Amino acid sequence: MPISVTVRTYTGETLAVCTHPAIGDLCRRAETLALPLLGYVDPYDDTWFNRSQMQLLVPELKALVDSASAPEAEAAAEVLALAEQLEHKPHRYLVFRGD
Repeated sequence: MPISVTVRTYTGETLAVCTHPAIGDLCRRAETLALPLLGYVDPYDDTWFNRSQMQLLVPELKALVDSASAPEAEAAAEVLALAEQLEHKPHRYLVFRGD
């Protein structure tokens, strides 16, 4: 199963989901670029990012939108849209769900 990304509340409620097929490729590209957050997403387990970590993760995603292949850029843009939801309300998390 490919990596998916969800927005979750602290109670575990899922608010939004992204299942773009290139998310795994995007994370592998981030790893080769040694990006400090996205580069360490675990493809086999869940990786959680909180609201304060968005200050680093969002610029990483924006840089990948500009430099990645078309499918990876689309995936990055979709994940960015989810990340915006963390800015508006507290106690939300961006979760990369590995298989």
